[in-house]
Amino acid sequence: MKKSHIFFPLVIALVFGVYSPLISQSIPSSSIYHELLKLRETKRVLYVAAHPDDENTRLIAYLANETKAQVAYLSLTRGDGGQNLIGPELGIGLGQIRTQELLKARETDGGRQFFTRAKDFGYSKNPNETLQNWDRETILSDVVWVVRKFRPDIIITRFNTIPGVTHGHHTTSAILAEEAFSLAGDPTAFTDQLQYVEPWSPKRIFWNAYNFRGEFQEEEGEIYFEFPTGNFNPLLGETYSQIAADSRTMHKSQGFGSTAGIGNAVDHIQFIQGESFSDSPFDGVVDRWESFETGKEARELIDGLIQNFDFKSPSSNLSDLLTIKAKIDQLPEELAWVKEKKEQMNSLILEVMGVEIEFNSNQESIFPGAVLQGEIIVNNPTSSELTIASIQVLSKDQLEAPGFSQHNNPFRKDIEVQLSKDFPFSQPYWLNGDVDQPMYTISDQQLIGKPFNGPSLYADLKLEVEGEIMDIQFPLNYKFNDPVDGEVKEPVAVVPSVDLELSKQVIFGVGDTKPRITVWINFRDKIEDGVLYFEDLNETEFRILESEDIPGQKRRRYEVEFMSEENGKRKIKAIYKTNSGEFDLITNRINYKHIPHLTYFTPATIEWIQADWKISKKPIGYIPGAGDEIPQILESLGYPVTVIGNGDYDLNYLSQFQAIVVGIRAYNTNEELASNQQALMGYVRAGGNLIVQYNTTGRLLTNQLGPYPFSITRDRVSVENAPVTANFAHPVLSTPNQINASDFEGWVQERGLYFAGQLDAAYETPLIMNDPGEDPSNGSLIYAKYGEGKFIYTGLSFFRELPAGVPGAVKLFINLLEQ
Repeated sequence: MKKSHIFFPLVIALVFGVYSPLISQSIPSSSIYHELLKLRETKRVLYVAAHPDDENTRLIAYLANETKAQVAYLSLTRGDGGQNLIGPELGIGLGQIRTQELLKARETDGGRQFFTRAKDFGYSKNPNETLQNWDRETILSDVVWVVRKFRPDIIITRFNTIPGVTHGHHTTSAILAEEAFSLAGDPTAFTDQLQYVEPWSPKRIFWNAYNFRGEFQEEEGEIYFEFPTGNFNPLLGETYSQIAADSRTMHKSQGFGSTAGIGNAVDHIQFIQGESFSDSPFDGVVDRWESFETGKEARELIDGLIQNFDFKSPSSNLSDLLTIKAKIDQLPEELAWVKEKKEQMNSLILEVMGVEIEFNSNQESIFPGAVLQGEIIVNNPTSSELTIASIQVLSKDQLEAPGFSQHNNPFRKDIEVQLSKDFPFSQPYWLNGDVDQPMYTISDQQLIGKPFNGPSLYADLKLEVEGEIMDIQFPLNYKFNDPVDGEVKEPVAVVPSVDLELSKQVIFGVGDTKPRITVWINFRDKIEDGVLYFEDLNETEFRILESEDIPGQKRRRYEVEFMSEENGKRKIKAIYKTNSGEFDLITNRINYKHIPHLTYFTPATIEWIQADWKISKKPIGYIPGAGDEIPQILESLGYPVTVIGNGDYDLNYLSQFQAIVVGIRAYNTNEELASNQQALMGYVRAGGNLIVQYNTTGRLLTNQLGPYPFSITRDRVSVENAPVTANFAHPVLSTPNQINASDFEGWVQERGLYFAGQLDAAYETPLIMNDPGEDPSNGSLIYAKYGEGKFIYTGLSFFRELPAGVPGAVKLFINLLEQ
């Protein structure tokens, strides 16, 4: 976890509600001074939109570092319904990636992050459609909750409330923000929240007005304010445009690497509701230090230190900071802003001293009931004595007597971490409920809005400097040296003592074929005898063909065969039962270098589809794109699948495949594919069958995807149960399996996206569909004969439907392969 800019210590503190000082002596005094200026300011801004990457990082960077306000971004969703440019993760896995990318973005631009319980379900064309999926009152209550808890002085929305001009989620975010602006201060609204928070009325709400198609033009009669967001910050050594570009580049799963603009830039906000203003959006906003006499005294002391700050010897500022801390400690901590100032104060004190704190282990994970060895290190390079008064881990005292550090002599303490047998796993809190619903189920009101769990394992440290006490919570990290990246720290995960792995999570019994899977049982301690069974299956429906223990890996392997005489789809769950309990979870890991390693748990469920489909099982070639699970599904169907890579675009080599499938967004990402387009067309002309899945309109590596001209549009059908009109006699709908209307039932999230348009007359269009109230589109699936072969482009969301085990979609894809 590499640090970028200076914001990481404070961001960790405010995200988790605890302070984790990843302090380093490499922090320059200009950055410490910048944090002192931010300590002085008490303004607060809430920015509201719908998804990760919707936020205006340049305005957030400006407000956080020029205005020096506390700025938070409330994203209604975690982006779980989007696409993934860097890997195969979709759904709840992608939601975690994009959550962490947002946190890295806020680490970069100096903001904070919140969420609601809304689950991203893909593209929505208007707010009415959006609110048919989300419960309006629930999401509105979440927005009100964040307003009451964060207590912003102003709210800024990224979008306006006019339906039809942008994504329905976008418009909904603005609608709910305006409603929350009015309701948050009403003591009769959402009264169940008031046991934790008080009503709060922001001064004003604005829209971050923009025009993506040209120069921004103010509308006559509207009130605007503009921020010079292209300014240079000499303390940070960057313009806000550069900070914003670095922040936006954190959205790597979206492919949003950004280059900063050079020179002047302006962002506009348009006044929507609230008190009128004349000079500034913050007119009339009270300086919170003014609320208390001690606060006024603290502010005066801060002003004095700002005037006399010693840049050459930051530790010389320590005495003044400790005096300020003594004043701030007298303020009531139940106020959120006061608690934040105390955390900021602790950070500044440790930063000017150059203190480094680590709590490390050489283990990446631990299971309930186990013991882990860790070490706490506290190093103070100054001559001022730093006393480690106490250390607690899991509420257990770890120090018999105080420890000390000064003159660059570190304090070290070995820590034994003993977990109880019922210690909770490191599951993201929003995944503890039913994740198949359109909103996440979160019963604990205090968790709503938080971006992620706090650390599972941490140390409570009480530090003392010249009589002033600092209470610090510091997470346990797995620290190791990577031969390429050097020092790396990742969170230690709490995992089950026994978990399962499945070779497939979608299986097919086609005709007389009996599907098989491999079930691995992984033991963290030692192999424990038990019984493998499947929930909702009787003993005649599965057979264990063989089992094998692999002691060196602490694993047991089962080969299992399933048998059924009835066609249909079933969901079954694998369970391993021992004397110590039943285990039914898969441990999932997501590892990318730009975000912390992620661990989460899902039930060991299997979608089992039994059908009488006709299928040849001849070889299939697959050309990778941005990442999808189509190859695994085809292998489960019995097709031999070969990945086509660099150097494989030879007609003799390609001719071995009955069909070649091009992965999603391949023409956006795979340069080797684009440069060998003529070889693929030669494959089709010689009798091959080429199936191209959807590509986006931007950054196409070639404009000629097929043998005849067509364009990729932004047309889509976002309602998954939208009616479909079909020519069921067409070869792709009748050969070798007859498709019928029922095969378009039970689709998930959407019908499709980025349909084909401007079609050459050579293309046939067997499907017509549209969202409610829109004109029919025939570009979801286009088909053409070329020479002896066939070419198909499809925007249908097979990359979602096949991994979800949607039978009709699988059947249709088989037909495409068999052309």
